[in-house]
Parts: sequence; structure tokens; C-alpha cells
Amino acid sequence: MNYLDEWYKNIKPIIEHPEFQKRKQYMHHGNISVYDHTLNVSLLAYKMAKKRKLDTKSASIAGILHDFYETPWMEDTEKKPLFKRHGFTHAKNALNNAKKYFNEYLNPVIEDAILRHMFPLNIKPPKHRIGWILTLADKRVSIECMTEPKFFRALYKGVFK
Repeated sequence: MNYLDEWYKNIKPIIEHPEFQKRKQYMHHGNISVYDHTLNVSLLAYKMAKKRKLDTKSASIAGILHDFYETPWMEDTEKKPLFKRHGFTHAKNALNNAKKYFNEYLNPVIEDAILRHMFPLNIKPPKHRIGWILTLADKRVSIECMTEPKFFRALYKGVFK
């Protein structure tokens, strides 16, 4: 089994779920959907974990669910105090939503990675190496998808049959 097949096997039941499919309609950074963003973060986190001989399944799942929040952040126009805004709250919302829909795929490492992936914006750093990998993969994909969106939209193309 090649690495793309292994990665896809880890995330397939999640990404095929109707609730996850809704993320194709949620815009994230620039012209990239949350769906595309999380696939790219998941694949990069998988590759980083594999290179370091870490738990690739947890890295894949944490990457796919790290932004599994309930409502598109761009549609939230309500004025809020700084620490109640999306950047500070979405990780906890994503974890609660992941527990609601995909609890059977979670473990303490994945939960911590999702909850703390916004470090240093969120004050508590990840406890586990998978959490650090997710944090770095998310930052890299977020920055690069704003500067090279065509590259990241194509990153995982060809994986799906």
C-alpha cells in the first residue's frame, strides 16, 4: 500500500460523512474551502508523522478534524470581544463537533492536537508531538494556500477514486 492509499484509508469514513461534506461550502482562507484546507493539512501532517515514525493515523485524523467547527467563520459578523472570536474559539468548537460526529475515531492525542492547534494564539501548547505536527502543518498550509492556492487545491487530487 502506498502512502496516499494509507492516508486515505485513515480519513475515508470521516470525509464521506454528510456532515463533513458540508465543509466544501465553508470558505476558509482566500478561495479555499475548509474541506480542501483540512485535506491538505491532514496529508501534510501524515507525511510529517511518517517521516518521524510517529502515529500517522492520529496525525491524519487530527488534520482532517482540526477545523470541524459548526458554522462558517466568515458568516459570523456579530461583534464579539477579542477572546470570543473565531481564532480563539474554533478549536474547542471543532473538538466538540468531532466528539459529536466521530467520537469512535478520537483518542487523547487527537483530542489534544485539535484543541491546541492554534498555539500560540491559544495559550496552551500541544502536549504531544502529533499536536506540534498538526500546529505546524496547519500554519504552513494556511500561509501557502493564500500565496499559492492552485498548488494546494491540487495537492491531494488523484487520491480519490
